[in-house]
Amino acid sequence: MKNIPLVRPNAILIIFISALFILGIDNQLLAQEYKIKTIVIDAGHGGKDGSTRGLYSTEKDVALKTALRLGKLIQDSLKDVKVIFTRQDDTFIPLYERIAIANNAKADLFISIHCNDMPVYGTRYISGYTRNKKGKKVPIYKTRYAKSTSTKGVETFVSGSGRVNEQDAAIKRENASIFLEDNYKENYDGFNPDDPESAIILSLMKNTFRTQSLKLAKLVQDEYIQVGRINRGVQEKSLAVLARAGMPAILTEIGFISNPDEEDYMNSEAGQKEITNCLLKAIEAYKVSVEI
Repeated sequence: MKNIPLVRPNAILIIFISALFILGIDNQLLAQEYKIKTIVIDAGHGGKDGSTRGLYSTEKDVALKTALRLGKLIQDSLKDVKVIFTRQDDTFIPLYERIAIANNAKADLFISIHCNDMPVYGTRYISGYTRNKKGKKVPIYKTRYAKSTSTKGVETFVSGSGRVNEQDAAIKRENASIFLEDNYKENYDGFNPDDPESAIILSLMKNTFRTQSLKLAKLVQDEYIQVGRINRGVQEKSLAVLARAGMPAILTEIGFISNPDEEDYMNSEAGQKEITNCLLKAIEAYKVSVEI
């Protein structure tokens, strides 16, 4: 008996193409080249959401200046890429609207720019003495409020699974913008500021672009390290502004505005140039790595 092939070569091709349709893959997409065409740049905070400040500047102003500069740099360097800003002036934009701008534009990347800050802490001290009703000498206590001015460095966040005890000061501050919005419980699926477990709600809005987001975030941190910045790493956190992203999305903290040296750096021409060049190089490296 002759050895008869079970499947002819042409039949194999037909089966392969059919399998693509069964899996829901449009074979026309396979023929198209993937390119980074649209990048949305988000300047953090703005308008009434802008209380974080250093000695002489505010986070919202530094973030806006950096975002606008980065956008121009991208437009000058990557002619085939369209840049969209979530804001170009001192305007309050709700967090869910920021990511909606990117989703509606079918953006390929979303980059949110912020400045870090240290929380205020209270130190109790004796300011003097008095006597109680029994005539006994007792101390007078007062509290001196301050914040650390020595903490510095850069870190970049992606949307991820946060635990209740993971909600550190930076994440609480960034998510606090929610409470300035009307109907925030509706906009964020019942988020309740009085319930610490509500932070998990944001994690359940799953970001399907986790791997790509982590890749871009690492490239950003690598560029910061190259110019000598203190590396605070890449972290996955429950961030409302990234939760519903339909594309790779990151939030980068470009420095501590509570640190006088970093505040000066972020406001200086040299600092602005270095920060935005780092971000551009990371975008270019990511672009090369994913484009077909």
